[in-house]
Amino acid sequence: MESAATALVVQNSGHGGPGRWVDWLAEGGVGVEVVRGDMGDALPKRLTHDALIVLGGAYLPDDDNRAPWLVAARGLMRQALDQDVPVFGICLGGQMLAQVAGGKVEAEHGGPEFGSTTLTLLPDAAEDPLFTGLPERPTAIENHVDVIVRLPEGAQWLASSERCPYQAFRVGQAAWGVQFHPEVGPERIAQWPAARLERYEVDPAELYRIAMREDPAAARVWRKVALRFAARVQGHRRRGQRPRTLVNERTGHEVVGP
Repeated sequence: MESAATALVVQNSGHGGPGRWVDWLAEGGVGVEVVRGDMGDALPKRLTHDALIVLGGAYLPDDDNRAPWLVAARGLMRQALDQDVPVFGICLGGQMLAQVAGGKVEAEHGGPEFGSTTLTLLPDAAEDPLFTGLPERPTAIENHVDVIVRLPEGAQWLASSERCPYQAFRVGQAAWGVQFHPEVGPERIAQWPAARLERYEVDPAELYRIAMREDPAAARVWRKVALRFAARVQGHRRRGQRPRTLVNERTGHEVVGP
C-alpha cells in the first residue's frame, strides 16, 4: 500500500505549532511530522519528506547562538530549493526562505504588526498557483517586529501590507514565504508573551476581539491556500515516483531514467 505524502514541519517555539494547517493539509492528503528545534529535537541532515514547512519564532533566520538548530533548518531549506521540493515558510520561516535564496532580513525594522491585519494582493498573485483568485484584501494574523527588506532576485512578490511590504512571495516554482500566520486562529493570541505585547503598547484583548470578528473570512482564504499547497505536494510526490524520460546523448533516443 502506498504511503501518504508527508511534510516535515520545523517548529521553533512552544506557542508556534502548525495549528489549523494540520487538519487542512490532512484534508488535502498530506500528513505532517513536527520536529521541535526549541525542545532539542535533532533536525534531519537530509530532507526525505515530500515538503518542508518552517514555522515562526522570535529569532532572526541566522540567530544561531540563541537557536542553534537554525543551522540545520537553513540546510534543509537549501536542499528543498535545490531539489524543487515544495516549501512553505511562515514568519521566521518566510524570512529564512528569503535569506537562504539571497534576500535580506533586518531586526526590528519598520513598524511592528500584531493581530489581524489587512493584506493587499499584488499583480503577480493573479498568476500564482496558491494565491490566484483570492480576495484582493484578505486579513491574516501577524506577530512580528523583524522584516524582509529585500526579496531574492527573481522572486515573485505576491502581497504587502501598510507597514510591511513583503508579506508574501514565491521563489522558483515551489517555494512560498509569508510574513503573516495563515495557520493561526484567534485563540493563539492568548498564548503570546504578555511582556512583549506590553512593550509595544498592544492590548491582547482588543487583538482577540478583532481577530474573532475577521476570522471566518480569513479561515476560508487560508484553508484554500493550504489545500492548494497540499495539491502541489501531492503533484511533486507523483512526479518523484514516476520514471523520468531521458535522452541518450550518444544515440538521441529516449530512455527511462531512475
